[in-house]
Amino acid sequence: MIKNHNIIVAIDLIDGKCVRLTQGDFGKKKIYNQNPLEIAFLMEDHGINRIHLVDLDGARMGQVIHWKILEKIAKNTSLVIDFGGGIHSTNDFQFILDCGANMVSIGSIALQNPILFNEWINIYGNEKILLGVDIKNEKIAINGWRTITNVSYIDFIKEQIDHGIRQIFCTDIYQDGSLNGPSFDLYKKIIQKYSAIDLIASGGIRNIQDIKKLIQMGCFGVIIGKAIYENHISFDELQEVIIK
Repeated sequence: MIKNHNIIVAIDLIDGKCVRLTQGDFGKKKIYNQNPLEIAFLMEDHGINRIHLVDLDGARMGQVIHWKILEKIAKNTSLVIDFGGGIHSTNDFQFILDCGANMVSIGSIALQNPILFNEWINIYGNEKILLGVDIKNEKIAINGWRTITNVSYIDFIKEQIDHGIRQIFCTDIYQDGSLNGPSFDLYKKIIQKYSAIDLIASGGIRNIQDIKKLIQMGCFGVIIGKAIYENHISFDELQEVIIK
């Protein structure tokens, strides 16, 4: 299992550009860079060693779209990359690994097609899978957060742990892109109940104090996006918490 990557920068892709949304709303899109490779270089130059690369077009269209960007970043940097968006078959999964991803981020499929998801666990092992648990009103959200299910996130996480999953990133949709602070109580509850998993917090990070608190609580990692793109967190501050 890939360790020592506690600070993870999100690079979300729409039309080949680095963007951020608010609460997953495509109507609230802000472009930060026309060239995601430049962002990857910038992160690597400042000591970041892992990125969370999200194909938002792929997630919306149901097929991988931005594999060339993944391939380019993988070939030109030494960053650890997890990639998600539009992955619906074993061929998709293998293709993403072949393009250079270290891990594949999976969300909706785990709920909609558990037989296929369990096949991936058996074929690739849990070290190649990063499970996304997206939550709204304590229920699991799927399909790019457009569908809120009746499935409790606590039950869902328990089921996935039973199937061997160990790496999970969890997003409170209400906090995503808000810069209002992460859902500390949510993460505390998950860590206390399921201490064996590597839990990565995502959504709402606003400053370095939030990151320090999450790590002190026991979060394995923290995904940051808007806070770093809008200079709420400096690279100098991040040096305090990056695992060397």
